[in-house]
Amino acid sequence: MPLIMSGQEGARVAPSAQEIEAIARRTLAALPEEFRRHLGEIVLIVEDFADDETLKALDIESPFDLTGVYHGRPIGEKSSMESGAVLDRIHLYRRAILDEWIEDGEDLATLVRHIVIHEVGHHFGLSDDDMHRLEDEA
Repeated sequence: MPLIMSGQEGARVAPSAQEIEAIARRTLAALPEEFRRHLGEIVLIVEDFADDETLKALDIESPFDLTGVYHGRPIGEKSSMESGAVLDRIHLYRRAILDEWIEDGEDLATLVRHIVIHEVGHHFGLSDDDMHRLEDEA
C-alpha cells in the first residue's frame, strides 16, 4: 500500500520504487560522457530501507538517516586482473529519500539526482568538491 503524504497542495501518493529508479536512471543518462562510459555495469537498486548489516557497517542507527550508498571498489582501485568480482551497486533507500523529501520540501527529482551523483562520485573516488562540480555538469 502506498504511503499518503501531506503536501502543500493537499494529500499525495508517495512515489514508488520504480518512479525513483526512473529518476535515477535519467540522472545516470545525463552524466557527462567521460563519466558514463566508465560506469560499466553498475547496478541500481531501490529498496525501502538499508538492511541492518549496512547500517551497522556505516555506524548509522536509524534507517531514515541513509538515503543511498555505493557498494564496490572505486574505479581507481580496480585491477584488470580481477575476475569474478561482484558488480558495483548503487542502493537508493526509498523511505529515507521520501522522509528527506517531505522534511526539506526539495523537488524529488533534484533530491534523487543529488543522491545518485554523490554515489557515482564514490564509484570514481571523487572528493565532495568534485561531486558538486559533477552535479553542476549533469
